[in-house]
Amino acid sequence: MRLTSLIPPLAAAFLGLGSPAMADGLPDLGESAQIDLSPLAERQIGSSIFREIRLREPSYLDDPEVSGYLNRLGMRLVSQSGEARQDFEFFVLRDPTLNAFAMPGGFIGVHTGLITAAQSESELASVIAHEISHVTQRHLARMMGKQSQAQLVSMLALAVAVMAARNNPDVATGAMMAGQAAGLQSQLNYSRDFEREADRLGINLLEKSGYDIRDMGTFFERLQNFGRLYENNAPGYLRTHPLTTERIADMGNRIAQRPYRQVPDSLDFLLVRAKLRAQEGDAAEAVTHFANLVKERKFASEPAAHYGYAAALTRVKDWSGAERELAQARRLKAVAPMIETSAAELRRQQGDLEGALRLLRAASQRYPQERAVSYALVDTLLAAGRLDDALQIAAADVTVYVTDARMHGLLAKAYALMGKLARQHRALAEVYVINGQLLAAIEQLQLAQQARDGDFYDQAQIDARLRELKRQQAEEMRRR
Repeated sequence: MRLTSLIPPLAAAFLGLGSPAMADGLPDLGESAQIDLSPLAERQIGSSIFREIRLREPSYLDDPEVSGYLNRLGMRLVSQSGEARQDFEFFVLRDPTLNAFAMPGGFIGVHTGLITAAQSESELASVIAHEISHVTQRHLARMMGKQSQAQLVSMLALAVAVMAARNNPDVATGAMMAGQAAGLQSQLNYSRDFEREADRLGINLLEKSGYDIRDMGTFFERLQNFGRLYENNAPGYLRTHPLTTERIADMGNRIAQRPYRQVPDSLDFLLVRAKLRAQEGDAAEAVTHFANLVKERKFASEPAAHYGYAAALTRVKDWSGAERELAQARRLKAVAPMIETSAAELRRQQGDLEGALRLLRAASQRYPQERAVSYALVDTLLAAGRLDDALQIAAADVTVYVTDARMHGLLAKAYALMGKLARQHRALAEVYVINGQLLAAIEQLQLAQQARDGDFYDQAQIDARLRELKRQQAEEMRRR
């Protein structure tokens, strides 16, 4: 799915935000000089775009281990920004290009290519810190605020285009046509003032968060050199974030004034990077790549190299080889939930569900807040026919992680396998609510009413939730 195809459904959502509607259907935002996109409206725009990406964009990477790591890194930086009230969501797109982008309302996307190209965790953190600073300073909102009422759809197109990988001119052209914004391309670049501000604040976030600030200058210099070598195919990041010699020099001067501090990479970063590299391109080539790394000992982390080798071998279904490499990573004192979930998956692929469950139960005790472990445990319990155990864990989990669509889906699966249709549809309704699909959620609740296999309390909860969602739907219709 092309990213430009997200614009039509999002336009309706965007036009539904803000003040009372004018006669032509556009919100009355006052004089163009007084336009100010509120934080709430900005968040709603970003939420609408992110929901469409998560539901319909094929490159969206639905990997709880990768996204979990990225969100931990991102929130570590956010915690030092002084923006505790600002919600952030970090997500990954499977794309080999070097790019990252901030969308309205604190949604920050990162390409897998950027993660695999980062030579240190501090390099990756430097780009994320830069994007966080664009959000906390509301640079997108300030760019949008300069537009007139007649360009509201262009603003949405701008948000989508900033999100898009700006490596394909055809995508940019499509976004401009769909948004009816002939001057969109010139608006995509952050101003030099915005970039300098994000650089300055990004360096502060890195330092306060305990990362090596020198890696920010190193990474941006590498991007600049890459852009010079391949002028017609520069990294997408440079197209939306103009990188000048002046910026590099200013960054270097600020960094030189700080004390030197060497920061080791976390094992999680090394494992995530190895996992993504193992998933790139042809499976046989990935196996060869990691085999050579291990044989020639050309790695930054030996445990991560063996883990990546195991992940590549898994792609070609060499289960014994993958287990051998994971065992080697363990012998090197590598302790991480990603290693445990990989080991459990290998057991499961070979039909040893009990072995997988032993590993996952132990991992769940050791890493109780690791979402990927929880998902794997419940899913494996269901596969093993341990329905009561799976239901107990999933039902307790969703009371803590209320907006976790994946766990609500596993809960619905448990109910379906147990033949409890009313509860199945009730759980599926929550999945749709979380994904912003109110109509589908209402339909599921209506199916739950018709199932008639729930008790009095089930029916009361279903009826109450249905009334609530219908009121919410009516309110959204009035807003639009």
